[in-house]
Amino acid sequence: MKDQQIYDYLKNFLTEERLSKIEHFAPESSDFILPVIEDIYQFRNAAAIVRSVEACGFHKVVALQEDNNFEPNLRVTKGADTWVEVERLPRNMESFQNIKDRGYKMVAVSLEKNAKFLPEYEITEPIALVFGTEMQGVTEEILDFADETLAIPMYGFTRSFNVSVAASICMYELKQKLKKSNIDYKLNDEKLLQMKIRWAVNSIKSGQQILAKYLRENF
Repeated sequence: MKDQQIYDYLKNFLTEERLSKIEHFAPESSDFILPVIEDIYQFRNAAAIVRSVEACGFHKVVALQEDNNFEPNLRVTKGADTWVEVERLPRNMESFQNIKDRGYKMVAVSLEKNAKFLPEYEITEPIALVFGTEMQGVTEEILDFADETLAIPMYGFTRSFNVSVAASICMYELKQKLKKSNIDYKLNDEKLLQMKIRWAVNSIKSGQQILAKYLRENF
């Protein structure tokens, strides 16, 4: 009830066009697949990943940071950063265990460890899809920790795609598999409403301040 009141209040600050878009795209959103990005250092790659994730209807990314901060180039995201929540965690085993404890199967995108190929891969439960760094790929410790590895078939001399391209291919292909399945992969009502609130706040000038003032005065 509280979240519904908050969202109803924020709707007063949205244009009809923006509100219509939020209501149209929100129902297809899903956290069934959670992209996990391992210490990406090129801001263009970071931005391209965010853009692809949003385009496929997945609105959260976990960025594991060690040597590099995950800072997408806003010119490349084309506004996708408004819709995608980026959770930044330290790149360590505690963070990976944290993600696994949320109920995700850990699937590393890599040719190693008897990888299953993407076209034949069957998705049956929520997965955290781990992408490695531009130069190194998924690190050995993560490969050892992962429940499975997933690979994109290659048909030329090149052994791998750029990380942002790999993320795009995987997110799109897995979304198609979900849509063709009988899996209830979409957000539940509570998560859906919380996401709409976040989208509304990000769509409003001084949205955070408006929300904070409303919460102080009403709850």
